[in-house]
Amino acid sequence: MTDQGIDDAVSLEDEETDEQLRRKRWSGKRIVLFIVLPVLLIGGGGAGVWFSGLLDFGDAAHDGIVEEEEAPSKAVFFELPDLLINLDSSGRRTSFLKIKISLEVGSSDDVARLEAVMPRIVDNFQVYLRGLRAEDLRGSAGLYRLREELLMRIQAAASPADIRDVLFKEILVQ
Repeated sequence: MTDQGIDDAVSLEDEETDEQLRRKRWSGKRIVLFIVLPVLLIGGGGAGVWFSGLLDFGDAAHDGIVEEEEAPSKAVFFELPDLLINLDSSGRRTSFLKIKISLEVGSSDDVARLEAVMPRIVDNFQVYLRGLRAEDLRGSAGLYRLREELLMRIQAAASPADIRDVLFKEILVQ
């Protein structure tokens, strides 16, 4: 019987240590569940509200400073001659691009500057457009890239003039 009593005592001690281990294990989970998780949720929610702009405490750089708004100036447009360009094609079939462009300029003085350098502008456009393929003009991203490239080239050709935008009136790829 004494052996059985010793076995019972050992099994009781094993159960007590198992119970202590379970309590320790649960205490770590409870800390994560009840302390760390709410802190992360509150911090993440606060950061989301802050970056979304719902909380606006004012900007120190703008306090007391009244910015003057630019009055919208009257737009002046300049029509470029229609361009018919043979696009770069790798096959036997040739592709053509017919394009009508209007430029938005800053003032009527810039129109005179544009007329003075018109051959240079048309040459820059011709050289650039002949290097394009029909695939380069597909989709809105292709047209956006085309607009940016043409704007960059015309600003370089007529450098003192204020060219604000390139407007497509007609684009036909055949």
